[in-house]
Amino acid sequence: MNKKESKIIIKKKGIVVSKKDNKTIVVAVNVFKTHPKYKKKFLSTKKYKAHDENGKCQVGEIVEIIPCRPISRDKKYKIAI
Repeated sequence: MNKKESKIIIKKKGIVVSKKDNKTIVVAVNVFKTHPKYKKKFLSTKKYKAHDENGKCQVGEIVEIIPCRPISRDKKYKIAI
């Protein structure tokens, strides 16, 4: 990759589901997928652990997360500011 090229950062938007760990939140991201054979759309939910440095997010809030370097075994995302 050249210096002029920039990486495309894919943001994910979801709802904070849990805030039990210190500086860690769990974000549930909903995505509509299409079945390859039957072409029916269905809702798929995936949970991501994200780093919350200041602890300002509360359960039920809508947040955006972006990928970052691995912070721990499960945490590979941080909150977009």
